[in-house]
Amino acid sequence: MQNKALHIISFDNPFPPKYGGVIEVFYKIKALHELGFQVYLHCFVDETPMENTILDQFVTQVFYYKNKKSLISFFSWKPFSVNYRQNKTLLLNLKKINAPILFESLKTTSLMGKNIFPQKTILRLHNIEHDYFSGIARTESNLFLKIVFYIESLKYKRYESVIHTFDAVSTLSCKETDYISKKFKKADYIPLFHGNETVKNLSQFGDFAIYNGDLRTSDNRKAVLFLIEIFKEIKDYNLVIAASDRQEWVERQIQSTNNISFVKLTDFEHLKQLLSMAHINIMASFQESGTKLKVINALYNSRHCLINNNMIDDSRILDLCTLAVTKTDFIKEITYLRQEPYLDFEKRKTVLEEVLSDKKNVIKLMEMINTTN
Repeated sequence: MQNKALHIISFDNPFPPKYGGVIEVFYKIKALHELGFQVYLHCFVDETPMENTILDQFVTQVFYYKNKKSLISFFSWKPFSVNYRQNKTLLLNLKKINAPILFESLKTTSLMGKNIFPQKTILRLHNIEHDYFSGIARTESNLFLKIVFYIESLKYKRYESVIHTFDAVSTLSCKETDYISKKFKKADYIPLFHGNETVKNLSQFGDFAIYNGDLRTSDNRKAVLFLIEIFKEIKDYNLVIAASDRQEWVERQIQSTNNISFVKLTDFEHLKQLLSMAHINIMASFQESGTKLKVINALYNSRHCLINNNMIDDSRILDLCTLAVTKTDFIKEITYLRQEPYLDFEKRKTVLEEVLSDKKNVIKLMEMINTTN
């Protein structure tokens, strides 16, 4: 196909793809490149990387803009995470190349509202941000941070009217699609990009239960504490907590237990290896925000998935998992699943290839880019 140009404005450097948001951006870029798109990538970063040879394989040009985090950024009606991503050079670079602009999350949209672009503008919504920050505020134990996140939530509630100024909106969860369609304009649901290509055909039984997550976030730390209490009551079954950070914090929490261990993740391949060894993936969240990436990784690379109702909002994916709500529910389902063989490979393969294929979903995104007025 003929090459097409596209600007993508990212809230962070998508390489290495080490957490949910940038994983979504990186594998979307990779899929667009494979369709023949010339991607001009604009990244907001704390520190400009010396080189990015892997990323350079998939983009025509990459621009970096330093985040301007300062105390004065708090004293604005705009959310702090939007305000410190303002940059005049970004505007100049966008105007040099006449191509549609894909904004990754509301955090990158400081230019909208005051600048009318001749190009098509598309918002890729990663969260309902005021819900996301109010959820963090509820789970955060530090009083100062709790107040900061609550104020950020209030600012995003006011700021989200900027969504009216976009030509189109792409959402990555059913909840977000319904919310935007009812309040602002039509939204197109395109599930998140994740980089998994094939569903692993695994043996019927694995060796342990596993939880993995980014433990920099308070919601994931709360989930770890919840699971530790559960496995204190299931003393004859092992839980592995896999993460790339907060090792000392986890080890303090589990020092009185013999059946819970921490594994420090080195990269995505290491995570996939652990997932392939696990029998039950246990995932819980205490805030609603669509389908979590960890569920998708588990469905592609592991066996049974036990989740609570905040992990997924797409019924087709939910049907591949076991649902639990209370601590008692989790204990009951773990006791059952640990003895239950994994036999769902064919069903899982059929559903995931239809719903979560990066190759299929990037075609939907391409159609949105090409047809937006």
